[in-house]
Amino acid sequence: MYIGLVTPAPPYSRNGNRVTANRWAGILRSLGHRVTISQEYGGQDFDLLVAIHALRSAESVAAFKARRPDNPVVVLLAGTDVYGPLYEEGGGAVLDAAERLVTLQRLAVDELREEHKGKARTIVQSARPTPTSGPSPNARHFDVSVVGHLRPVKDPFLTATATRRLPQESRIRVLQLGDSMGSAMTRRANALASSHPRYAWLRGLPSWRARRLLKRSQVMVISSLSEGGANVVSEAAVDGVPILASRMPGNVGLLGDDYPGYFPVGDRAELRRLLLCCESDPAFLGCLREAEAPLRSLLDPQRECADWAALLDEVTPGGV
Repeated sequence: MYIGLVTPAPPYSRNGNRVTANRWAGILRSLGHRVTISQEYGGQDFDLLVAIHALRSAESVAAFKARRPDNPVVVLLAGTDVYGPLYEEGGGAVLDAAERLVTLQRLAVDELREEHKGKARTIVQSARPTPTSGPSPNARHFDVSVVGHLRPVKDPFLTATATRRLPQESRIRVLQLGDSMGSAMTRRANALASSHPRYAWLRGLPSWRARRLLKRSQVMVISSLSEGGANVVSEAAVDGVPILASRMPGNVGLLGDDYPGYFPVGDRAELRRLLLCCESDPAFLGCLREAEAPLRSLLDPQRECADWAALLDEVTPGGV
């Protein structure tokens, strides 16, 4: 098939939507399809349109259906779709037009209206282990990585502020990775870096460097207020990096209801307690790694390819 893949993120961006688009294009090509990535639909005669982000791709979906009404559309529901004003801002029309909806974790389906739940398929983002070459974890520091672009929805500075007044003997160091998404975020990150001796902002890094740094970390923190299903959770889990995560559906849908590394959204004091527990108690770190095992079992790239092959079988002629 000739598949169009539409994402609002520009080429060469490290934005999560563009990263997802590039990954999915690779999967679809590995299944034998021709794929074109663009920011909006431009009138091409695609056999299938895959749209990343329902609200931001709404015009492309409508234009494609107007030109090719009998051809299927698959829409990825981003976190800002699922846990934002999707229906209030007219997203229901996009969901009506789509033959299938993709979510990145199981709990996202619960946010849909009944008439749309039957269209939803969950495809967890796979991850390959990081190659083992490179430095070992830093013995002088207990490194805590925070990976993601600096946006308010990520609550990106919670870990930095939770570690301001730790015991003097603590070796905790916070390494923040991600591009700033605004001048206010840049000012805040720079101010923390100059005033907080345990904090360093490394800005955006190429994926391979970010993965190596993540693997060398003793702990990864994801403190988001909302997520559709963050790929960094998969990347940490596949490398056996213990995760501390805000208890919200995007994380629980990946790590499970009973994962022991949750803290309430925005709870600086509880995150501080968990970080100190990680540093002082190797058994707790082992417990976190063990609790990631159910997620690790889902992260094989061949499983993700098979999920996509099954979805395409459903929406192409002769499918459901």
